[in-house]
Amino acid sequence: MSDQFTAQDHQFMQRALGLAAKGIYTTTPNPAVGCVLVNQGEIVGEGFHFKAGQPHAERMALAQAGDKAKGATAYVTLEPCAHYGRTPPCALGLIEAGVVKVIAAMQDPNPQVAGKGLTMLAEAGIESAVNLLNFSAEKLNRGFLKRMRQGVPFVQLKLAMSLDGRTAMASGESKWITGAQARSDVQKMRAKSSALLSTSATVLADDPSLNVRWEDFDDDLKKDYPKERVRQPIRVILDSQHRIQPTHRLFHTTSPVWLVSSQQRDLSTFPPFCEQIILPKENLLQALMVALGNRQINSLWVEAGANLAGNLIEQKLVDELIIYIAPKLLGDKARGLCQLPHLTQLSDAPLWQLNEFQQIGEDLKLIYTPKGF
Repeated sequence: MSDQFTAQDHQFMQRALGLAAKGIYTTTPNPAVGCVLVNQGEIVGEGFHFKAGQPHAERMALAQAGDKAKGATAYVTLEPCAHYGRTPPCALGLIEAGVVKVIAAMQDPNPQVAGKGLTMLAEAGIESAVNLLNFSAEKLNRGFLKRMRQGVPFVQLKLAMSLDGRTAMASGESKWITGAQARSDVQKMRAKSSALLSTSATVLADDPSLNVRWEDFDDDLKKDYPKERVRQPIRVILDSQHRIQPTHRLFHTTSPVWLVSSQQRDLSTFPPFCEQIILPKENLLQALMVALGNRQINSLWVEAGANLAGNLIEQKLVDELIIYIAPKLLGDKARGLCQLPHLTQLSDAPLWQLNEFQQIGEDLKLIYTPKGF
């Protein structure tokens, strides 16, 4: 524990982080932020950011605290903003309310903020401190932070396989390798993502909707997120040969569909929520990540076949590998997990570090991050 912060500081920041987590399904492209206002050891106001365009966490907490905000300490999971966007600067709101101290879990790397909020507070004579539970704050907003720092989204590659590393029968049959509880978990992971990436091959093979199925959420999550509050991710489909048609189930739901190819096509028969991203064939996946970053995509959830999975891994574009393992054996004729055609020596095999694992129903969920590449 840092000498700069007390046990009580940790307690209140932990509370702010818990509040921030309430926005992880809805805030994109904004970060998830929580705020707790404490006056004489007592919480007088708290809030979290729910959705872009709605009040920020600090403004919610100040509205709840009212006059009790004067003389209070604010615990915020991200440096208060200092610019006018859809809402006024939160740093200014804290100053006007008479807050005397602000403790932020981390500085905001957004160039529009990036220390300016803390500077605004200091110029108003308000004491501030930063980097309390910053590791937890970083993890909460990995997508937003990566986009702000590198201009590209945080990429999660999801794969489901049997015990022997197979994803489908030789015929292509794959419904269902994993059980209902694991599939419900996938819906939650989709819901947290800004966009979902797949390919025309997957769409032609399975005709999926690639949307969030609220009915598959567990009961506790349904209570916190009624169906009308669920935000659907943007569906991004690699379609170099223009095989996607308006009759596919992708277009039965109205969340945006972005078709990616290197050549223009006529979309006049497609719904208005469908548009194109035209990119050069060379280094298409790297160019796509930049394009998605420019379109404010924080986190990208990938569900596709062995070819795209292998390409993303070979090009070192995967930040997190999420594997669901079913207690089944499909045999050597079944389809493999990913294609890595350029891998010829065991010593060149990409290494991954296991960070989390849990049993979900009869299946296992393993979460890996790249190691050494």
